[in-house]
Amino acid sequence: MDLDLFNEKQEAYFANNAKTFIAIPDLPESLQPLIDIANNMWWCWNSDAVELFRRMDRDLWEETYHSPKIVFEKISQEKLIELSQDDSFISQIERVKNSLDRYMNMRTWYDQECTDYSNFKFVYFSTEYAIHESLPIYSGGLGILSGDHLKSASDMGLPLVGVGLLYKYGYFKQLLSSDGLQQEEHIENNFLHMPLQVVKNEDGSELIIEIDTNVEKIYAKVWKIQVGRIPLYLLDTYLDKNSDYMKNITGQLYGGDRDMRIRQEIVLGVGGMKLLRALNIEPDVIHINEGHSAFLLLEKIRQYIKDFNLSFEAAFQMVKSTSVFTTHTPVPAGNEVFSADLFLKYFDKLCKEIGITKEQLLQLGAFPTKDYKNLKDFSMTILALKTVNKANGVSRLHSTVCRDMWQGIWASLPRKEIPITYITNGIHTNTWISYEFSGLFNRYLGDAWRDEPANHAVWDRVWHIPDAELWRSHERRRERLVSFARSRLCHQLERNGASQKMLSYADEVLDPDALTIGFARRFATYKRGNLIFKDLQRIKKILTNKYFPVQIIIAGKAHPQDTAGKAIIQNIVELSKDPELVHKIVFLEEYDVNVAHYLVQGTDIWLNNPLRPEEASGTSGMKAAVNGVINFSVLDGWWCEGYNKNNGWTIGSINYYTDRAYQDEVESNDIYEVLEKEIIPLFFTRGQDGIPRGWIQKMKFSMQTLGSVFNTNRMIEEYTRKFYIPTSIQHNKMMQNNFELANKKAQWLKNIYTSWDNVKIISYSDNMSNEVKISKEVTINAKVYLGELSPDDISVQVYSGYIDTNKAINSAVANEMYLVSKDGDNYIFEAKIIIDKVGKNGYTIRILPNYNGEIQYIPELIKWV
Repeated sequence: MDLDLFNEKQEAYFANNAKTFIAIPDLPESLQPLIDIANNMWWCWNSDAVELFRRMDRDLWEETYHSPKIVFEKISQEKLIELSQDDSFISQIERVKNSLDRYMNMRTWYDQECTDYSNFKFVYFSTEYAIHESLPIYSGGLGILSGDHLKSASDMGLPLVGVGLLYKYGYFKQLLSSDGLQQEEHIENNFLHMPLQVVKNEDGSELIIEIDTNVEKIYAKVWKIQVGRIPLYLLDTYLDKNSDYMKNITGQLYGGDRDMRIRQEIVLGVGGMKLLRALNIEPDVIHINEGHSAFLLLEKIRQYIKDFNLSFEAAFQMVKSTSVFTTHTPVPAGNEVFSADLFLKYFDKLCKEIGITKEQLLQLGAFPTKDYKNLKDFSMTILALKTVNKANGVSRLHSTVCRDMWQGIWASLPRKEIPITYITNGIHTNTWISYEFSGLFNRYLGDAWRDEPANHAVWDRVWHIPDAELWRSHERRRERLVSFARSRLCHQLERNGASQKMLSYADEVLDPDALTIGFARRFATYKRGNLIFKDLQRIKKILTNKYFPVQIIIAGKAHPQDTAGKAIIQNIVELSKDPELVHKIVFLEEYDVNVAHYLVQGTDIWLNNPLRPEEASGTSGMKAAVNGVINFSVLDGWWCEGYNKNNGWTIGSINYYTDRAYQDEVESNDIYEVLEKEIIPLFFTRGQDGIPRGWIQKMKFSMQTLGSVFNTNRMIEEYTRKFYIPTSIQHNKMMQNNFELANKKAQWLKNIYTSWDNVKIISYSDNMSNEVKISKEVTINAKVYLGELSPDDISVQVYSGYIDTNKAINSAVANEMYLVSKDGDNYIFEAKIIIDKVGKNGYTIRILPNYNGEIQYIPELIKWV
């Protein structure tokens, strides 16, 4: 018998028959508050708390990747005793614990501003959350936003709960070979090293969520992370009750084949709703962050039908009244779509439970068509857009892109009226600010920068910061970045078996005094990670100028299946070995929250050059801005709203190109031109004291104008006022009197669908001649036939504006027409409008459904002349 195989079997036998238990650190009594602090992720955005854990053992803190629980596990008992006798350390523990207690109990923004809605409950669903680098259950920007959303919701006191998945392996760890080839390594998460608590039933048993699919049952364990005031519940399928395939559902973030992905999203959406029910949480609003969790809408419909014996139509109205949706992806291919066969494999049984056909179910996730019997795909984004009360993109430009992408849902509606608005993303300022700048802000802006980051008056105080202090603080961050980059590069080289000569090179790479450009993001091809290297000779000339040194630090991961993205990384790593560039370009592997902190805090310029308009929002530049790093970006995503000529630089223009190669040529040339003629001269123009005062003015303009706007406190306030509270009010109204309004609206809508084909615009007329003087009031009449509908069921409108060269109405305005008489079976509507535009104008008439005085933008229900 093979000896190794024998030993493996022996080890498996012993493991299966071993008694298991959990050893906990023996903290002296005076250190016990450390456990409470470590179990609330509030500590990760409180600099005093971070310093507290660092003081326990600075080397161990770095070695454990800033994980308090692993520090507790690995620190020696002797060191703990020493700390327990250190009066200064004990005093800091008490100070931090008092701060946490005060934070958890203080009066918040929501308490003060939303007193009438104190009983509301909001639930936020996301497939990933980036709270801290020691919790590797995130991939990138979506997770960062979700984490920052919870943190600001906590700071502002929102009655919000988070729901997600707990991944055994998370996202992959990026390793670069010596020739720059990205390799993926999956490292198992040890949940005992995370600030997780198992959620239990009242009898002390573990809470297990059961999800019944057509294939087999899935069981999920529930964990909780406390994020300040916000509980985040995470589902975990690694249970013995599950088959091996089902266990792996929460194995890897975005891992597996299509079948695994749909199961993952079933657990998140359907399982998440069952979790809320098990916890007795009845949400007034469910916020779906990206389409991954949209199956929760189907489960919620099922629950309403089962619990309250509602019709499908009434249950649909109830779900619509309680749900909001944020879409992030500006390209159709990035939105989750499952084949109809795969979708029905798991959901065809649902049809019987909710009383609709398979075709009707598939219709919820499809563009309107005349042939619903032959649908091939089911789109999660379309399901969400059709089934929620409010939907938004994540920047002003992105909402325009979204309306273009999803116009097919409302094919008869002008693009600008498609019901997708925008709430621009932000960052949790306190998480991303450097220690040095935090101290500066405390001195010159006061505590308000932390408590009220959306207060413009607070950020105006940036001008009070002395130039010398600001510059020295920024220089220290650049020095820390260079030191970190050298250490990280040395580790990369050592792992790849580099020579001693190469290791010594790593110790000298980069210049702490050079103008440092940062570029860090996901390496998708549209982000053009190598655009700055398009003209190699020109960028070499810029980087190798001994009088005006410039350097570039780059980081980012490509998706494991993105060979083109991996090739870009490999190309940049190869360039970094060029003898002329060897000290000027560094590619840092394993871009994560920790690496991001160093980069956004320590670079001078934040470069962003995606293909416009494919960047939905972007938040890395926002993080850089509050740290005095100046943005140099294409006018895409958030930068369209942030740029004001004084606070940064732009690349290219807002023109659209049909030739990608030509666009790259134009915009790469623009990068070189702006660097050579504006950025580099401004950076190196110094006074006698060595301070670049013109540059510092730019830094201050950037912090002042961007800090108060692009933060998650402003974002959360917008979601609360525009989405959460109005949706909650509507939802509560729909529930009153045994769902009277829901049933009424369902019956009304059924009647509208039945009668809509008979609605006609018979004729229209006006009192205008071919020429009309500006500011003249004109009268327009329309004769319409409504069949079985009443005038209260519809809105008749004059739709008027400029006539462009394509004979289409532009800059249009819709004016309501009012019922003035009846002519037999027809109704006469009239509107008086003012002609206020010089030039070629025109108008037409349209009819839309109207329910209780509110126009309903329902796919397929609009009539034009």
